[in-house]
Amino acid sequence: MIAEVLGIVSLTIWLYLLACRGGFWRIHFDQIEPRKGTTPAQAVAAVVPARNEAGVVGRAVTSLLTQDFEGRLHVFLTDDDSSDATTEAAQLAAEEAGQAAHLTILRAGPRPPGWTGKVWAQAEGLRAAASFGADYFLLTDADIVHGPGVLAELVSRAEAGGYDLVSLMARLSCGTWQERALIPAFVFFFFMLYPPEWVARRRSRTAAAAGGCMLVRREALARIGGMVAIRGEWIDDCALARAIKQDGAIWLGPADEVRSVRAYSGWREIGGMISRSAFSQLHHSALLLLLTLAGMSLTFVVPPVLALAGGWPALCGAGAWLLMSLAYLSTLRYCRCSPIWALLLPAVAVFYMSATVHSAVQYWRGRGGLWKGRVQDSVDSE
Repeated sequence: MIAEVLGIVSLTIWLYLLACRGGFWRIHFDQIEPRKGTTPAQAVAAVVPARNEAGVVGRAVTSLLTQDFEGRLHVFLTDDDSSDATTEAAQLAAEEAGQAAHLTILRAGPRPPGWTGKVWAQAEGLRAAASFGADYFLLTDADIVHGPGVLAELVSRAEAGGYDLVSLMARLSCGTWQERALIPAFVFFFFMLYPPEWVARRRSRTAAAAGGCMLVRREALARIGGMVAIRGEWIDDCALARAIKQDGAIWLGPADEVRSVRAYSGWREIGGMISRSAFSQLHHSALLLLLTLAGMSLTFVVPPVLALAGGWPALCGAGAWLLMSLAYLSTLRYCRCSPIWALLLPAVAVFYMSATVHSAVQYWRGRGGLWKGRVQDSVDSE
């Protein structure tokens, strides 16, 4: 009897997800073609927080300084207490691109209590950019490389749609087999939580953004009081989207020409990336953790278990497993990975569940949100 109930519930979950959750599983590029000369040229200040990013920051800076963009653009890079040659790599990239005059490098001051490191570095960059007179701020990361037309597309979408925040989910590195096994699921789960169609819907409460590429209207940021409104947030991108959407409009979509050049060497690094913010996403609630594990088990683990166990509940399990795999194919195509990985999504989900439990344990041990030697999300900081 229990197996029959579990099978029906799992199949029902997947029927709901495919039919009623904003088509999150369909990854498509809703691009907008910039129309040059049809609107007044905008000024954009790109703010890049960087902590020990010498290996990647040069490519990120070069991609920003060589944008095909009609308006004014200046890059403000905030060095967040780096111990490597981050600033030197950024400066060299700007000089080699012949754009050194359009790059300002500053060092973040001492971080005040209650601020997370990245948000404070962004706030310092925004403070330095205040005199630039920007119409928009591009909040991006030191490992993100933008195609030459990305900034023009972002501004055009914001202007055409009246959006206060426009964000693109960057393509993540899928070079190693570990990345191909695990990284596409990150995109799949993110859009499952925050369907882009719901994010863009003005009457929907769903709000999210991808921190690697966020274009924010200056007036919208001022309206919420600046970065101080999210000063203690570890998942800063979604927090910023929620704050802005309370009295504005936002848009989120997958990127075609925005990619992260940060590679993950193996299971441990990918698990750490997930673990850093997973328990914060659950508001540090043990109850939400248990409910999440139960929900993910019903959604991802029960179907293959029933399908392989035999009996008529196996039909429901196999049906749910098939729907799950079909839903995952679009994300795999987007990440340029083999469709074979779709059948292994249940095992990948178990890995993500384990990383979420690890995130909670690290938080309770006072080691939560560990990023490049800095602990930012722990029970001790509450």
